[in-house]
Amino acid sequence: MATATALLRPQLLLSWLPLVVAAALWSWSLPRTDFHDMGDFGLLDRFPIAFYAALLVLTAGFLVGLRRAGTAPWWPSTYCVTLLVALKAPPALLYDSVRYAWASKHDAVIARLLAEGTVHPTVELSGGMSAYDQWPGFFSLNAALVRAFGVEGAAVYTNWAPIAFGLLTMPVLVLIYRTFSDDWRLVWTAVWIFQLANWVGQDYLSPQGFAYLLFLAVFAVVVRHFVRPGSAGRLRDRSLLDPAAACAPAPTGLRQRAIGVALLAPLIAAVNASHQLTPVMLGMTLMALCLTRRHRNLGLLVVTGVIMLVWDLTMGRLLFLDTLGTLRDTAGDLLSNSRAGFAGEPTGPGPELVGHANIMMVALLGVLAAAAVLLRRALTRSALPLLLAAAAPVPLFAVNDYGGEMLFRVYLFGLPGTAFFAAAALVPAVAGTGGRARRPARGAGAVALPLALVALLAGFLPSYYGKEAMQYAPPAETALVRRAYDRAPDGALILATTGSFPGAYYRYDHYERWFFTEQEVPENLKMLKDPAGYLAEGIPDGRPAYVILTRTQERATAGEGYLPPGGFARMSAALKASPLFRVVEEDEHGLVLEHLPDPAATAAPLTATATGTAGR
Repeated sequence: MATATALLRPQLLLSWLPLVVAAALWSWSLPRTDFHDMGDFGLLDRFPIAFYAALLVLTAGFLVGLRRAGTAPWWPSTYCVTLLVALKAPPALLYDSVRYAWASKHDAVIARLLAEGTVHPTVELSGGMSAYDQWPGFFSLNAALVRAFGVEGAAVYTNWAPIAFGLLTMPVLVLIYRTFSDDWRLVWTAVWIFQLANWVGQDYLSPQGFAYLLFLAVFAVVVRHFVRPGSAGRLRDRSLLDPAAACAPAPTGLRQRAIGVALLAPLIAAVNASHQLTPVMLGMTLMALCLTRRHRNLGLLVVTGVIMLVWDLTMGRLLFLDTLGTLRDTAGDLLSNSRAGFAGEPTGPGPELVGHANIMMVALLGVLAAAAVLLRRALTRSALPLLLAAAAPVPLFAVNDYGGEMLFRVYLFGLPGTAFFAAAALVPAVAGTGGRARRPARGAGAVALPLALVALLAGFLPSYYGKEAMQYAPPAETALVRRAYDRAPDGALILATTGSFPGAYYRYDHYERWFFTEQEVPENLKMLKDPAGYLAEGIPDGRPAYVILTRTQERATAGEGYLPPGGFARMSAALKASPLFRVVEEDEHGLVLEHLPDPAATAAPLTATATGTAGR
């Protein structure tokens, strides 16, 4: 009875009641989300109003819990975990297939590793697939997990990867932020903003998601335990102007730092074994930290560089040397290296909304972070390592475009520091040891904080779910793709508009692929004038070749701007009508054609029915 009475006290009631209400609304909305036939706006117009109401209630509950963060930090932490689940669990609970084509691609890599039991770093495979044998750490770990759990493959848990990575990342972020602030309000607001701003989609089942977690872990250890003697004391003295910055790491001696390097070396090696770009980002970050006296650790920087170089010159040698050969064309080309992808402008209201939301998110975070850097000078001095870490990836724009994704990777690796300073602009500094915020700042924060969090939420949803029609494919479409591959003999050439469709890399070591629209837009416009002739000209003489066109590809080519509106349909019709190709299978999910080197072969009987259940 006493416990029930305590739960009904206004302060406690406002802490737990929003969680219950949000969970009820969210649970009610998911079964009513029709995801099977998404349109231009992905899941945005499929989620019921109750889903969005649940997120707003969660935001309100978080703001209430934030007021007691100093004495009860478990409330905002509970809300942060709940937000993660509410934002990223819908695909895992709803979808009947793997979300996102690249996750399907990684499942194929894991399946090959399980089948062969080893990697082949010196074997060249088309489509850049050799890189997965040269950086196999993440895939080896997943192969071990599949064997340990006794499941059929990684597809069983693939859609849960964003939740797993998010849950593992959260405590690491808390450790990082607590290094520079003892204000729990600031810490949990930064975590909340990080989650809303992490829309770039690199937290799926991927080497980048795994390596990013390790990167943050290394960074947390460095800023907390690699502090040179003689710097922490002055830091505490300066931080008296802003009590939020009063949490300073204790200095460590040379022997302690040497032990730390030895302990971090395996973690750094795991980063290098799993991903190509993350070790570079780690090296850039450690180099930036050397600009500060308290975190100048040249030994750790040298060890990190040596591990990266050894891996690149042994396991990753082929791709590493190939990348070095392209630097003469990309180095210094800031405009090209910082653009998103290779295609033109996204077409359709959904992709256009996503683009606008992305820009809004970046602009809002940048303005907030800049305001905190200018207005909270003491906190900026205390958290200088976070500021340097946020800026460290930017010089990579001058080096390479990373397949059109450098913009997103620079944003991702700069996000932890950016989120912290954005939160600092919204959470007013306390006036002194009493813990009460200054009155003017408290009044402004009471308005700015909820508005900013709602704005970030409004930006996250289209950024993450606005192109969902490109990310989901029904099982029947994947089955069509697999039948097409199984029909083709080993060594055949598989053609598709883009690799952004589930099953695109099925048995990838048995075939060569040509994703023919993943090039500059003028070349695609040339292709549309005579699709059959264009493709036939690129097929080597005597090489069996099949064209696979699916609904997911149609959405991807339009959404990414590879083809103009209606271009995919015109291309498909032209290929069907051409004597150079014949239809092998066609249904509502896609179209499979076989290249006929001799037009006279069109008189031969088909080997597959209209539904494509038969085949050689």
